Amino acid sequence: MTILVTGGAGYIGSHMVLELADAGEPVVVLDNLSTGFAWAIAEGVSLVVGDSGDQALVERLIPQHRVDAIIHFAASVVVPESVSDPLRYYRNNTVNTRALIECAVNAGIDHFIFSSTAAVYGDPAQIPVPETAPTQPVSPYGWSKLMSEVMLRDAGRAHGLRYTILRYFNVAGADPRGRAGQSSKDATHLIKRAVQTALGLHRRIEIFGDDYPTRDGTCVRDYIQVTDLIDAHLAALRHLRAGGESVVLNCGYGHGETVKEVVEVVKRVSGVDFPVQVSGRRAGDPAAIVAKAERARSVLGWKPARDNLDEIVRQALDWERRLHNRRAEG
Repeated sequence: MTILVTGGAGYIGSHMVLELADAGEPVVVLDNLSTGFAWAIAEGVSLVVGDSGDQALVERLIPQHRVDAIIHFAASVVVPESVSDPLRYYRNNTVNTRALIECAVNAGIDHFIFSSTAAVYGDPAQIPVPETAPTQPVSPYGWSKLMSEVMLRDAGRAHGLRYTILRYFNVAGADPRGRAGQSSKDATHLIKRAVQTALGLHRRIEIFGDDYPTRDGTCVRDYIQVTDLIDAHLAALRHLRAGGESVVLNCGYGHGETVKEVVEVVKRVSGVDFPVQVSGRRAGDPAAIVAKAERARSVLGWKPARDNLDEIVRQALDWERRLHNRRAEG
C-alpha cells in the first residue's frame, strides 16, 4: 500500500518524502509546484502535478497507487499574506482540505495526518500553550487551518476517519544530510531571511515590532528542527496503523527565543554582522507562542533529538549556500 503526500515537493513535505523513502515506504506525491520543486522529491518517488482539491484527480490517484494513508502538507502559509488575501487562503487551505477529506472518506482511507499550526491558538494567555487552550486565531491563516481541523473532527465522528492533527510551532533548519531544506526564494521565515542576509542576498534583516511584552520587546517563538518534526509524523503514522485513536498534538520544544536572540545566533554562527532594521508590527503576529508538547511524547513516543538553535542555523546556512550554487549552475 502507498502513502499519498500532498505538498511533498515543498519544504516540510520533501523532508517527509525523504524519510518515508528511506524507510522503504511506497510514496506518491501530489503537488502543484506553486511553491515546491520537483527536484526536491526523493529519487524514485512518483510525482503527480496537481491540486489536492482536485477531487477527480485524487479519486483516480487513490486506487491507481493503492493509497491507504494521506499526509496532507499542501497549503499557503504566510501569515501577513493571509491578512491581505484571505479568500485565497480559505480556498487553498480550507476548501481544498475539505475536498481531500471527502476523497479519503469515499475511498475508505482511515489514516490521515494533517499539517496544522500553532496559529490556531492566536495570542495565547498561557505559555507554554497546551492542546486544551482556547483556539482563537488572529489571522486568516490560523482560521483556515482551524476550520480544517474541525472538518476532520466531524468527519471522524460521522465516518470513522481516524486522524492525527499536528500543530507545528516554528519549523526551521534542514535535513542533516544536506538533501533538503527551505528552498523558496521569497520565504518569510525569520531564520531563512536572516541567513540570506548573512550571505549578502538582502541588504538587511527587518524586525517587525520591538514593543511586545517580551524580554526584549520582540516576538518569542518555539523553533523546531524540521527532521524532528518529521519524526513526529512517522510516529503518528505508526500510532494510526496500530489502531490508535484520533488525536491533536503540539510539535515544539517547549521553550522559545526572541527575534533579536535568533538574529544574534545567525550573526555568531555565520560570522557576519549584518544590518538590522526595526519596523512596525505585522498584522496577525502574536507576542509569544511556545509549545507544551509533552502529550506528543507520551501518546506517540516521540523523542526529538535536535534541539540546538546553533545547529539549526548552521543547517540553514549550509542549505542556502547549496541553493546559491545550484542556481549559479543554472
